[in-house]
Amino acid sequence: MVVKKSTDHLDRTVEFAFPPKRIISLAPGLTDTLYSLGLENEIVGRTRYCIHPQEKVQQAVPVGGTKEIQLDKIRHLKPDLILAEKEENTKEIVEQLEKEFPVYVAEVDSVQTAYKMIADLGKLTNRKQEAEQLLSTIQTGFQNLPKLTGKKVAYVIWRKPYMVVGNNTYIHSLLTSMGFKNVFSTYDGRYPAVTETDFQKAELDYLFLATEPFPFKEKHLTEFREFLPHVKPFILDGEMFWYGPRMVAAANYFSEIFAELEG
Repeated sequence: MVVKKSTDHLDRTVEFAFPPKRIISLAPGLTDTLYSLGLENEIVGRTRYCIHPQEKVQQAVPVGGTKEIQLDKIRHLKPDLILAEKEENTKEIVEQLEKEFPVYVAEVDSVQTAYKMIADLGKLTNRKQEAEQLLSTIQTGFQNLPKLTGKKVAYVIWRKPYMVVGNNTYIHSLLTSMGFKNVFSTYDGRYPAVTETDFQKAELDYLFLATEPFPFKEKHLTEFREFLPHVKPFILDGEMFWYGPRMVAAANYFSEIFAELEG
């Protein structure tokens, strides 16, 4: 067994058996990335929110959610590496787990850190070449995205209360890279709660309603049209705003959305 030391995205030194043979992932984007790197035999545990790729995740044992874990299940799986993400998992979870297991924490808050996460997972798991291939595909697609420069948007993730995407998030970075102006990026918090008045004062061009975590549907469009009669609302596939291999499909998806917005 080779013991390797690696510095995670929080500048923590993590010591683990390399390459890891029993991996638990506690964030959907990380899990999705691991499978895309060909690690289906190494992934032994995941959260119940780790749903991609659908044809493979069922073989990994659910060990709780992203904010609460089942420690007994994790202990039973005897992982030699646990992967967490700063935003999706709590500090308390990391501190609890690192007493018994190697825990590597990624931080994905922009398109660039999403690229870094993919490259680093490749290095951690001895899948460097696979990670480079995935990155190349994603970056090629993103370079070819059309842009709507300066168009004001709000990306809504929750209802009652309304919650939107703020600054220092992957989704904000993605919107910005496509030329949009996120009108709520100056509000406090990564996912601030806002009111109808906030929406009205923002002078929006477009309103994006995500299909997750709150499942916005066509029936909710009327609700927003009542107080934003001059703003065009769109239901967007929230999974296209996941980091990781979903970014491959996202490039084509965004191009189609842009064509509609420009039409």
